[in-house]
Amino acid sequence: MKLTATIHEEALSTGEPAFVALCLELDIASQGASDEEAYANLREAVELFLEDVTTEELNRRLAARQTVREFEVAA
Repeated sequence: MKLTATIHEEALSTGEPAFVALCLELDIASQGASDEEAYANLREAVELFLEDVTTEELNRRLAARQTVREFEVAA
């Protein structure tokens, strides 16, 4: 199954970076201390989700329309 992940960096209150990974199709997120760790944690979270999800729930999530696009705003 091919899915899409976005990963972005956030700063923790301690000043340390944290990376958040999101699977767009399934709306599942995970995090890690690096982008690679966040990605690996997301893969594990998705695999665990797929072990127990009902067919109906999986189909509902996969059927939701996803659009990703860039846009500009005045700043």
